[in-house]
Parts: sequence; C-alpha cells; structure tokens
Amino acid sequence: MAQIIHIDDLQHEGVRPYAQLTEAQLRNRLEPAAGLFIAESLKVIQVALAAGVQPVSLLTEERHLDQALAVAQDVAVDLPIYTASDSLLQQLTGYRLSRGILCAMRRPQPLDAASICAQSRRIAVVDSVVNATNVGVIFRGAAALGFDAVLLSPTCCDPLNRRSVRVSMGTLFQVPWAVLGADGDWPEGSMRLLHEWGFSVAAMALRDDAISIDDPRLTAQERLAVVLGSEGDGLPAEVIAQCDHTVCIPMQNGVDSLNVAAAAAIAFWQLRIR
Repeated sequence: MAQIIHIDDLQHEGVRPYAQLTEAQLRNRLEPAAGLFIAESLKVIQVALAAGVQPVSLLTEERHLDQALAVAQDVAVDLPIYTASDSLLQQLTGYRLSRGILCAMRRPQPLDAASICAQSRRIAVVDSVVNATNVGVIFRGAAALGFDAVLLSPTCCDPLNRRSVRVSMGTLFQVPWAVLGADGDWPEGSMRLLHEWGFSVAAMALRDDAISIDDPRLTAQERLAVVLGSEGDGLPAEVIAQCDHTVCIPMQNGVDSLNVAAAAAIAFWQLRIR
C-alpha cells in the first residue's frame, strides 16, 4: 500500500534525491548499485516500469496525487508518495509540474555492448555529445525510426540525466544502450570491435570525400553503425579514420550543418532497414 507523506520543507530526508542531490551524486559512481535517476511525467514513469526499472519514491503536487496513486498500485512494493503544495515544489523545479509527477528510480544494470550488437543490424554510435536534450532526442529518434541500439562514448552525457530521460519520452528504456570504450579503448579499440562484430561503420562528417547519405552502398549494408559527433566540433579525425565511410547530408541555401539530433533523425530514417 502506498504511504502518502505531506511535506512542507524541501529539506525533508525523503525528498533528498529530488531537492538536494546533484546528477553526479544521484549516479553514485562509488556505489553503482545505489545509483538513482529521476523520471518525470506519468508516461515516462510507466514506460520505465514496463521495462522493469525499480521505483524508490514519488513526488507530486497535491493536485496530481491521483496519478501517483495509480502508479503505486502498479508496483509490487510499498512506495512512499511525497506531496506538497504547488508553490513549494515550484521552488524545487523552477516551474509548475505540468507533467504532474516525479519518480526516483534505481539505475538499471548496465548492458553489455557485445550482447546488444549481436542482436542488432542498425546501431547509432554517439561520440562526445554532452547536451542532455540532444542525447534524449537521439534516443527518441532511434526508437521511432527503426534503429536497434545506441552506443555511447565515455565522454557523452549520461542518458539517465533527468532532462535526457524527459526529452526521450522514456524511449531510452525501450532502445538497448551501452557505453563503448569505458575501459579506455575509445576510439581505436572500440571501432575495431564494431568491425569484429560484423558492422560497416559510417562516420557522419562534413568532408570533401564524404558520400551522400542516400548513396546505395550504405543501405545495402547488412549491418551498419552510424557514428555521430559532438555538437560543436563534430567527429575528431582519429574517429573518422577508423570508419569505412564518411557520410554527409547534402545542404542547401548555404547552410553548412545541422544540429546533431536533427542529423541523427535524418540518418536513422534514410539508413534504416527497409
């Protein structure tokens, strides 16, 4: 049975994950099993629960208490529900909780990149994308446009960052993902592994020798890994050098590039398995 706890102070111990812990503290690198993340909105929480993610507590405005109770009824553990006035919670978030509800959840166990790739034909490889919104949108595009998995370099934003989770609309619980090269073998060793796993590797980059994204050699690949670079500088030369193809999206009107999340969506659509 859910336990409803009304609070009038954001220093309450039960709301520390929401009010007092930074993203780094939530992640808890020293004790990964104790790591948390924050999911926002009923839809995102429901997708995470359906994927088997473990909830720890809920925080909601009083006017959305019915949503929190509905969530609590769907889980097998007693779940504390913290609730407070709209004005108090606005101090926490900086805005009204228009989506109604926050949930502190256990970080899922990391997946193995090799196991993910063994079951995939199209994967996105994301290098050094640090903007949480872009990471969330990339996951949403991968889920919607037919890519099987997402691999991230060690310098990417954590996908379980609160904003990334929210922007992804929970799709990062539907698309398998893993960090590639966490043991220091990025990029050379990681790219070598992709080749060993049977992937042709295509770097998205603006270079004179790049082929167009609609080149039939790309869609003909049985297994394809599409590598996307950072928001500012794109992919470094040492990453491009490890790839089989350099690929660009033809531009018009003097525009030289797209936001990485927009470019990813175009690449996912064009290079999907037909």
